[in-house]
Amino acid sequence: MENTLSIIGAGRVGCALGRRLHELGWRIGAVTTRSEASARRAVRFIGAGKPHAGMTRLILASRVILIATPDDEIAGVAQDLARIGAEELRGKVVLHTSGALDARVLDPVKACGAAVGSIHPLQSFSGVAVPSLEGKVFAVEGEAQAVGVARQIARSLGGSPVRIAGDRKILYHAAAAMAAGQVLAVEEAAAQLMVSLGMRRSEALRALLALTRQVLENLEHLGPRAAWTGPLSRSDYKVVEAHLDALQQSPDEFAQAYEVLNRLAARVLSQDAAGMLAELEKISSTKKVKAKVTGSNA
Repeated sequence: MENTLSIIGAGRVGCALGRRLHELGWRIGAVTTRSEASARRAVRFIGAGKPHAGMTRLILASRVILIATPDDEIAGVAQDLARIGAEELRGKVVLHTSGALDARVLDPVKACGAAVGSIHPLQSFSGVAVPSLEGKVFAVEGEAQAVGVARQIARSLGGSPVRIAGDRKILYHAAAAMAAGQVLAVEEAAAQLMVSLGMRRSEALRALLALTRQVLENLEHLGPRAAWTGPLSRSDYKVVEAHLDALQQSPDEFAQAYEVLNRLAARVLSQDAAGMLAELEKISSTKKVKAKVTGSNA
């Protein structure tokens, strides 16, 4: 029963990890989802396992139990697992895949004698195909035995396990959200601005993604300050102000995001953060005065 795994909540992450581990020789046991149909689909994708709708004691036949449900369901799953497992959980390893929650959410199964922890691959999963996990960072935390298993899983998948302090894990997840989801929002906003000028969306994406990729390559090879580009990097405040004027024709969030991102860039990239922030505040104050004057004359 050394490399045996049951999966609770076989969505994108659970299916992807299950499939890769099955290919590496792990024996997949119970695969549970909300419905029999979705459990069957998950088993077909993984290539192994026994489908079940809802919690089943057959989960306990595996040494490692992976909870890959949405974050707000993990606490309830842990309670249900403790209820059906009780003393049979002793010696088991229970891991969840949330990037935001730490092992404390699994306290009900810990009280039953299971070793608890979390494993979070820093990777986007589409649900269509399994991405390569080679070289990807896996954040791991929890009790020593659980962390040991999480490290084993990460390394077997070609990943790099990095231990995160449980009480600081939410900050790790915030950083990941900034680098992924929020960057996507910025790219899409820029694409919409290009389209509003009459450019085809395919043209806009091709142009912007090429630009972004180059900046990211420069970041990787040259460092953040050398990679920094744009008017703010040159302290060209007149162009920054002109950008804000032009963005007034777009939804409010566009100009607001532009201002906030400029202040963030000043804080993390400028060698004179205080001076640059002061200049940006002057521009912001001028805009507010102009808006008040315009409003009073309306």
